[in-house]
Amino acid sequence: MIKDQFRNIAIIAHVDHGKTTLLDGMLRQSGIFRENQEVEDRIMDNMDQERERGITIMAKNTTVRYRGVKINIIDTPGHADFGGEVERSLSLVDGALLLVDASEGPLPQTRFVVRKALAQSLPIILVINKIDRKDARIMEVINEVYDLFIDLGATEEQIEFPILYTNAKMGVAHREPDDDSGDLKPLFETILGEIPGPEADDENVPQFLVTNLDYDSFVGQLAIGRLVNGTLRMNQSYALYGENGDITETQFSALYTFEGLSRSKVDQVESGDIIAVAGPENMTIGDTITSLEHPKSLPRIRVDEPTVSMIFYVNDGPFSGREGEYLTARHLKNRLERETLRNVSLKIDPLENGDGFKVSGRGELQMAVLIESMRREGYEFMVSKPHVITKEDIDGELLEPVEELFIDVPEEYIGTLTEKLAQRKGLMTSLINHGNGRVDMEFDIPSRGLIGFRSDFLADTKGSGVMNTLFKGYEPWYGEIYQRETGALVADRPGTVTTYACLGMEDRGELFVEVGTEVYAGMVIGERNRRGDLEVNITKEKKLTNMRAAGSDATVTLQPPRKLSLENAIEFIAEDELIEVTPKSIRLRKAELDANKRASQRKARKRRNEG
Repeated sequence: MIKDQFRNIAIIAHVDHGKTTLLDGMLRQSGIFRENQEVEDRIMDNMDQERERGITIMAKNTTVRYRGVKINIIDTPGHADFGGEVERSLSLVDGALLLVDASEGPLPQTRFVVRKALAQSLPIILVINKIDRKDARIMEVINEVYDLFIDLGATEEQIEFPILYTNAKMGVAHREPDDDSGDLKPLFETILGEIPGPEADDENVPQFLVTNLDYDSFVGQLAIGRLVNGTLRMNQSYALYGENGDITETQFSALYTFEGLSRSKVDQVESGDIIAVAGPENMTIGDTITSLEHPKSLPRIRVDEPTVSMIFYVNDGPFSGREGEYLTARHLKNRLERETLRNVSLKIDPLENGDGFKVSGRGELQMAVLIESMRREGYEFMVSKPHVITKEDIDGELLEPVEELFIDVPEEYIGTLTEKLAQRKGLMTSLINHGNGRVDMEFDIPSRGLIGFRSDFLADTKGSGVMNTLFKGYEPWYGEIYQRETGALVADRPGTVTTYACLGMEDRGELFVEVGTEVYAGMVIGERNRRGDLEVNITKEKKLTNMRAAGSDATVTLQPPRKLSLENAIEFIAEDELIEVTPKSIRLRKAELDANKRASQRKARKRRNEG
């Protein structure tokens, strides 16, 4: 039976096309806030990193009511690196709002999320947002969306999508671009008319799919998901159906439905609704809560496999334990395992020697978000350079992940970028010159070739270029790729960085550390302007004589150091380097701190290569 009192929808879009802003307007106009209540912008982006980066990282759900219908809305990430969140979110809903910028049109990440929605046969409502932009090109964008649907193999029913035109900042939706609508009423009406209510039956065997996990300090772990069939009640026993078919008897300590941005405690929940439960222990995403007498599981959530891995080590450097609160392998293991409970696209494997963990995920951005979250929580550890995850086909041929790279740049940078990408095994598949001074270029490139490319891209285009990537699949190994052509400046002794020593480094390369920074032997303190590493004394002080005054260097002007963010550091490091991450610092270092041992390792590698 169709439960018309509910609508379950997801909002999908490319990064920065305004879906979280549109959701703000829907929440305000549905009346969930008091008239005098202060509400900040982008309410759903409640993680610090989401606000800082301007992107949605974790999928979240909220509820609005319109004409007596409860509309459950899932705000999904727009970046492919968080595809696990998208796949989980789409398993909860019966339809989707596709938000597209009126000027930029459908971009690579739009293709990613639309492909996932079409694969689940979800009806889609197209929302053209930011129609107030001076460079809006509404009809061209609509045609591009039609082309995208056809390219992705959409059915005739899916292509016949309704279209709305919105200015999310102003909270206005139009059925026609120039009608006199002054609110989001057309959007609400279209959702009720075009998105079907969930198909569910309260009389069937209860089936609740655990789609997300949360934590409440009062009731403990919470499982969030959709009650597909049946009803759940307090003070009754149910079965928790695990991954391997294991069945555990369980009871609830609390049942919740969602109202606006908050949870409402209830004694019973009905099918078709998105709910939260507390009480069952050791729940994991994909588990089913069902009848104890007649257990009936739901298909587990399946996500795309990881393509990139990094090694997380316990910090063993000279400064270890100075700034962090959680330092040991046990702390690291517990935190990473806790992350996998909430993020099904991450995989954790302990190393055989026991001194680290291999963390596999969707991309560098997903890894950077995890690392940044951990350091803000007080963890201190080290991470390696990202490596792609390879496979072998049935004939034993080595395969590696390949990305589609989409670039929008001023036309004067075509030559520079084509040359750079050719060195990284990039193959140009398309070049379109729009005649306005900018060009669109598309490349197929191995994921390895993109590691460290973003910073070069921004430098080469002087910040005027835009790049996006989309995972394409696995292809035969492309061969060796040189990632960093320059060497590193490496401190050869412990001490404090001096002005005199920095002055002597200006013709050797660019420094990452400023005067007064404490360093240790083996710490990477800059980028050399030639190949090969250079051991330097960055703590050297000027020898004073009676002919020179101590303050004679006071007027020396040094070139300011290049401060590396976490993402910059991940892109920069070489195979034999690590990033030391603490709550207060990000340092680069050699994996082997002893200079003599590093020299021996280089000689051994050279002999192996020659042999």
